[in-house]
Formats: sequence, C-alpha cells, structure tokens
Amino acid sequence: CGDLISNSSGMLQSPFYPGSYPNNADCVWEIQVENNFRVMLTFRDIEMQGGRCHHDYIEVYDGPPHSSPLLGRLCSGSFPMYISSSNMMTVRFRSDSSYTFKGFQAHYSSIPADHNTSLLCLPDYMQAVVSRDYLQSQGYSAQMVTLNDNRCKPTVMSHEVIFNIPYNGCGTIREENDDTINYSNMIRVTSSGYIIKRKKNINLHISCKMLQNTWLQIMYVAEDTVDVNENQFGRYDLNITFYDSSSFLRQVHDSPYYIDLNQNVYLQAYLHSSDPNLIVFVDTCVASPNPHDFNTLAYDIIKNGCVRDSSYATYYSPYSHFARFKFNAFEFISRHTLVYLQCELVVCRLGDYSSRCYRGCINRFKRGTNPAEEKVKVVVGPLQLREEGAQSRNTG
Repeated sequence: CGDLISNSSGMLQSPFYPGSYPNNADCVWEIQVENNFRVMLTFRDIEMQGGRCHHDYIEVYDGPPHSSPLLGRLCSGSFPMYISSSNMMTVRFRSDSSYTFKGFQAHYSSIPADHNTSLLCLPDYMQAVVSRDYLQSQGYSAQMVTLNDNRCKPTVMSHEVIFNIPYNGCGTIREENDDTINYSNMIRVTSSGYIIKRKKNINLHISCKMLQNTWLQIMYVAEDTVDVNENQFGRYDLNITFYDSSSFLRQVHDSPYYIDLNQNVYLQAYLHSSDPNLIVFVDTCVASPNPHDFNTLAYDIIKNGCVRDSSYATYYSPYSHFARFKFNAFEFISRHTLVYLQCELVVCRLGDYSSRCYRGCINRFKRGTNPAEEKVKVVVGPLQLREEGAQSRNTG
C-alpha cells in the first residue's frame, strides 16, 4: 500500500488486487524517474465503487501531492493515461469503510522530455542546458541567451549553451510550499532589434523543487558497532556521519565501527547545499532488529521531535546545515545481533518559525496524513559483531 518508486517502469495496483481491496485504505505512491524524463501512467483496470468518486477513488498529482496540480480523480469508467510535466508523479488510492471491489491496476514508464532544453538539480547549483540547434531553428544565436541576472554568463559549447545557476544567486527566487522548497529562475532569448522586431522573445522558466522530508536509514550492531554511508533522496543531499567524541572533530571512518554497550554514539547530520538559508532538523529516529519492519518490534529514540530515550541529547552546531546529537548504544534484545536505526530528517527555511524544524515535540495521536512523509528505506553495510574478549580494532 504505497511506496517511493525510482524504477524507470513498473506496475501499480490496489492492495490484494485482483482480490477485494481493504476498507479505510490510504496508499500513496511517489514515482520519481531520472532528470529530464517524464512519467507516463496508463490505467489498465478500474473496478471500484462508482458514482461521483466520493467513497473510493484514485487521485493523480503532477508532482508531490501538496504542491502540485491534480491531474485527475477517478473511480470507474474509461482507462485514462496521464503524463507528468516533470520527473515526478504521485498516485493516491483511498477507500472508505463500506463496500469493497477489485480495485485498479496501472502501468507506469518514463519517457524522454524534449531535447531542446534540459535541467539538472545538483546539490550546489541548477544546471540548465539549451540546444544551439533549437536556438538556430528559432532564428537566434547563442550570444542572445541571457539569464535573469545578465552578469551570470553561460558557457557556450559547440552544440549547447550551459548555465550553472547557484540556488542563492544570479536572481534565483526561493519559495516554500507544503512539501517542497522551490528554486526558480528564467533564461531569456531576445531579439537584437531596438526599434522593431519580427521574432518572439523566448523565456525559459526553470525550477528545481526540493523535497523537504528525507529518510535516512543507518545500522549498528547491538553490543558493539555502528556504520554509516552517504545517501541521497529527493534532491537534497544529506548524510549522517559518526564522530568519536562530543567535540565533533574526528569522523569515524572504520567499517565496521566497533563500540561497547552503553557507549556514547555521536552523530552529525549534514545538508550539502549552496543555499545558506536552510536548516536541518532531526524529527525521528527508531531502532528495530528488522530493517524492513519498524512497527512490530521497535524502540523510539526520538519520535516526532519528542525525546523517548533518556540518553538522547543534542549539541550546539555552528552552522544551520548541521544537526548534532547522541545516544547510548544498547543491545536491543540479547538474541538479536543486529540493530537498525532509521532517522527522519527535515529541511526547512532558516528563520521560518512556522515550519516543522522550529516546532519541536509534536504529539501525533493519529497517523500523519502528509504523503510527503513516507519513508525511504536504505540499508548500508557490511557490519559484523566483535567477538567476545577481542581487542577493539578502532583506530579513531
């Protein structure tokens, strides 16, 4: 029931399809394909409670659900096809507590966007590329292409014009929506005539929409160890690194990282971005012996900003792009040798005191309904348990 999908093609279907779907389902699939590709979604079967789609229905969004237009809402009838305008589409399936039916099945695939222009959302800047063949077909030369801020010059290659546009300069505008922070700019192609002109100006609007909620999953071995690697989800580049003391001067590079029971474990979350007006917040960290199940047998260290483990503590960070915290390593249960730790990090605008990063502890008595908060699960390794009585191999 729902997932974050990065494959280039595949199948979506309601729970238990072709059997009857359950009551009170709320499933969200976020499909994100490569940059400069689009998502094509084709429904192959729909059998749900009909009418005006108030009871059971499917919604298709042109991007993240909270900040993107609704492409369609359906529950029966024909089998439509949808194409996203960017490299992301969201599908949501909901059912009420009454009748159930077979549900739906749909196929998704990625198709290339047009090759006249392309955009990459990199950690430090946006890279916009304009084809010189396209410019020539419109009657323009590469020298006529400028950015909103014409002091920021492009690199002119034999086949393309390339702009490397920082998120915090060259006239880039930053806006915050419900589940994204949007960076936008405009490339202009203008005619050189001063009095009259016979060609239309071309304005290329470019926008990088950075998903705010990112899940990172790291693992340590109960009784002795921790290990971490860098992960990138959505388009913000975040990682979590272990340090050997509360001074946060020396990273732990050993793999595996051997620790003792009840030893302080120091962690630093880091956002790699050229935008200085962002802040990182550690919302949730949950431990479990099963990397695929953080519900059945789980231990909350911090949840929704509320500290659940008495050994958890935060440390001052000199930069908003860093979040520092610690807890004491523990043996989850004696018969489980591995313990997995899943942390949810949130990126917000610095100084926006209404955002999640500044609200601290939030007691949620009901399951959150924000689809942007779905988990992205990543496991890193290899890790092993130190043998009883063995010397520590850590070098610091």
